[in-house]
Amino acid sequence: MKIVVIGGTGLIGSKTVATLRQRGHEVVAASPNTGVNTVTGEGLKEAMAGARVVIDLANSPSFEDTAVLQFFETSGRNLLAAEAAAAVRHHVALSIVGTDRSDNGYFRAKVAQEKLIKASGIPYTIIRSTQFMEFLRGIADSGTDGNIVRIAPGLFQPIAADDVAANVADVALAPPRNGIAEIAGPERAPFNEFVARYLQAVGDPREVVRDPEARYFGGRVEEHSLVPLGEARLGHIGFDEWLRRSQAAA
Repeated sequence: MKIVVIGGTGLIGSKTVATLRQRGHEVVAASPNTGVNTVTGEGLKEAMAGARVVIDLANSPSFEDTAVLQFFETSGRNLLAAEAAAAVRHHVALSIVGTDRSDNGYFRAKVAQEKLIKASGIPYTIIRSTQFMEFLRGIADSGTDGNIVRIAPGLFQPIAADDVAANVADVALAPPRNGIAEIAGPERAPFNEFVARYLQAVGDPREVVRDPEARYFGGRVEEHSLVPLGEARLGHIGFDEWLRRSQAAA
């Protein structure tokens, strides 16, 4: 079966492509670097020819509110139009848990992307994931002021990128749900505690301060803003195991 992975050379995309190829499928790792650009439309028609499943893992190069909204709307329209013309049978998109419960500009853009998918008429599954463990350093950096890292105490349930990719591959090979599936890490704790554990594990001397007013990429974090409210499929890689693996690979 031919599967096109948009963003197929990124963190999740490269792992998803490898998993699907190991399962015997013909996989196109599509990205601007490989001549497929969902914003300009370059290479889309050729990539879609004969594809039964398309997985959209594309990400905006800018997180500025207007730019990220424009990216996901333009990319989404172009991609879905190309899929419709090629009679693609399943559109899979990776989104974010809590994307409809935040004033974060990036989350608003993901909501817009989801609306385009639902209105497209193409059978689909939207996978909403919690934040990736691999982004914890970036999160700490975004909340840093001098030697202090201010992080909100809302609940957090990060998932390893390997688990995200495995779930994306499983969903892509299953029938479309025409709905949303949520995935999360196996462990839930306050956001600030995860960041503190991460910095301690990597020997980073910065001090994490619990701050209810701290923003998460511009958005306010309530107690359940970033975790599933209902049933979610849990990853297999715990936080300590992920730390061991990431340090061994460093």
